[in-house]
Amino acid sequence: MSTDVTTALDQRLVGPADPAFPVLHGRPDLGWVNDPNGLAHVDGVWHVFFQHNPAAPVHGDIHWGHASSADLLTWRAEPLALRPTPGGADAVGCWTGCVVLDGPDRVPTAVYTGVGADGPEHAVTLVATSGEGLRTWTQEPMAVAAPVPQEGVREVRDPFLFTHAGHRWAVQGAGHPQGHGRLLLWRCDDLRAWEPAGELLTSDDPVAARWAPANTWECPNLVPFGDRWLLVVSLWHWREGSHALDGVSWLLGDLESAGDGLRFVPADGGELDGGSTFYAPQLLATDDGRVLVWGWSREDERDPADVAAAGWSGVLTFPRDLRPTADGLAVEPALELRGLRREELTGPSRTERSFEVEADGPVELLLTGPDGEPRPVVTAGHVGPVRVLVDGSLVEVFEAGRATTLRAYPTPGAVWYVRGDARCYRLGEPAR
Repeated sequence: MSTDVTTALDQRLVGPADPAFPVLHGRPDLGWVNDPNGLAHVDGVWHVFFQHNPAAPVHGDIHWGHASSADLLTWRAEPLALRPTPGGADAVGCWTGCVVLDGPDRVPTAVYTGVGADGPEHAVTLVATSGEGLRTWTQEPMAVAAPVPQEGVREVRDPFLFTHAGHRWAVQGAGHPQGHGRLLLWRCDDLRAWEPAGELLTSDDPVAARWAPANTWECPNLVPFGDRWLLVVSLWHWREGSHALDGVSWLLGDLESAGDGLRFVPADGGELDGGSTFYAPQLLATDDGRVLVWGWSREDERDPADVAAAGWSGVLTFPRDLRPTADGLAVEPALELRGLRREELTGPSRTERSFEVEADGPVELLLTGPDGEPRPVVTAGHVGPVRVLVDGSLVEVFEAGRATTLRAYPTPGAVWYVRGDARCYRLGEPAR
């Protein structure tokens, strides 16, 4: 650690002591967090895994972190789930994947991208199994799938499994910095014997080209949704010699047989979240018909020196419900989140770290800067009722079935202001 960063750490508030730290979202106190992974609901417990560097607030040496909850309100920090294997196929990192309950014994099995010393262009798919509680994992060294060289594809990653017509399939994101997004399909009834099954979708499809333009599609998710299928992809672009993470799109359509594989035929699409820092969500279709989603909100709007000094970077959103509508889909806070409401707050100013604003009409949220002057964070409520959930620097806005994830960084002594006819509630964990 450099001397200047060490000095900054001595002078600044670190981790949860930092007023910008989101205390209700279940992330580790320190280190890097990005893509949610392996969402699962097992024996009445919700499990959320995520890419995590426990040693520094930068993307590197990626493990799978793990948090669990019985109620989607109070989160328990669990031991690290997956770790890079020295000299192994995931020596550089355990990247995004999913968790399924495999076989008649319903063995919890993580299926994930392993990045080795030869880089993400040669990433492979690995599996790991767990026992009761999903707290300990055994990582298997042999890859179950590796990219098949093909024109227009440089990187393949982020396996997501689904079942259709009595068979289990896996979809992976793929693309090329000078190419277009595409999704590769595998048949994987046996998780140790994957069979390539062509492409599920490419950017040649006009609906996909309109709603999800990208050089590479990352983190694909495909789940039943009403009487159709919902596909979500994250948009990776190569721009000016570097990559850009350009949002998340949803596509609603049908699955059709195509030779020995499947083809996804989109009919409509849209933006899953209107915020500039929202990326790489994962969906969880529950046994009772819900579709929940968590996303990653990154620190693009915070000074890198402040990130280094605080010792943490990245947070997962609150869980959200997706539901079909005549216009495609609606995004709403998970119903359980009303359980975070504590007492109602009065007056226009807020010094609480975590609070909720609810209004039936226009409302504006402002935050004082270092000079004490309030600056606008968001104005909403012009098209109907609105809810705004604030936790540290994470601001999640829900209006007319749409979500927008924002970041605003309070410093010590900062004050939030709410302008408009609104109800405000302090947010906190339920009493135990």
